[in-house]
Amino acid sequence: MQDVDAIVQEALALFAGIADADELERAKARYLGKSGVLAELNKGLGRLPPAERPVTGSRFNAAKDRIETALAEQRERIQARKLEARLAEEALDVTLPGRGLGVGGLHPVTRTMQRIETLFRSLGFEVAHGPEIETDYYNFTALNQPENHPARSMHDTFYLAGGKHLLRTHTSPIQIHYMETHRPPVKLIAPGRVYRVDSDATHSPMFHQVEGLWIDERVTFANLKGVLIDFLRHFFEREDLEVRFRPSFFPFTEPSAEIDMSFGDAWLEIGGAGMVHPNVLRNVNVDSERYQGFAFGLGPDRLTMLRYGVNDLRLFFENDLRFLKQFN
Repeated sequence: MQDVDAIVQEALALFAGIADADELERAKARYLGKSGVLAELNKGLGRLPPAERPVTGSRFNAAKDRIETALAEQRERIQARKLEARLAEEALDVTLPGRGLGVGGLHPVTRTMQRIETLFRSLGFEVAHGPEIETDYYNFTALNQPENHPARSMHDTFYLAGGKHLLRTHTSPIQIHYMETHRPPVKLIAPGRVYRVDSDATHSPMFHQVEGLWIDERVTFANLKGVLIDFLRHFFEREDLEVRFRPSFFPFTEPSAEIDMSFGDAWLEIGGAGMVHPNVLRNVNVDSERYQGFAFGLGPDRLTMLRYGVNDLRLFFENDLRFLKQFN
């Protein structure tokens, strides 16, 4: 019979050099499998003389135990090395300071809208809101722009399916809604998003607008100029800011004017204004012989560009965090 001690030493040396679990199982089969070395030795025990069987059998069992023990120990070593490698790969240094969460901030246009609302509230104006999806009546007709009025073509309107509704092209409809439920005196601003088919460096299909309305018995164009000049000087924090009013045309005001402000060596248009047309007052059942007032519209996006020195309106709506972070 083959020397069992030599078999044990051979198995132990083989197991010790194996680092892969699958390879170790194949080595196990070589010694402990049904057709392995020990199985063949076991078959030879029956051919030994009866007197030799107890001693040889005892040596055989001891050899088998040593091989099984060595196999189990090597399995544990392979598993331990595998765990150590995984822990090293996924190591976490608990002594490092936490990364924390990024601090968010308000969008620059939102900051401008809040600043506008704060300044006009200080002048006694209320803030009103309304739907972004409007009917043709509130967006055009009630504002003295009946069907086929040429001013409608200036708005490049987004009409919804069916043509009965549209995305509002200005926030003026809010004024109509408000005056239908409130009697003069009325003093409000109407901020919000508006939509027109337009897109370039200074225009966006979606943009913001703030419109103002003051209706009372003795409101004049002088009040309009005083309110807007005071607002703009406080908004830009420049007491020497120059503002001018150029004659213009809007169907819902008469007389009407474009609003310009000095900026460096140039004049920049920032909105439109005028005295509310009597037809608009009649459409909301307000006595145009007793009441009068003014309305104006400003572009918060344009004001934001001027305040922060941005030359392309589209940057505000691309959601590039590298651009937006500098305002927070």
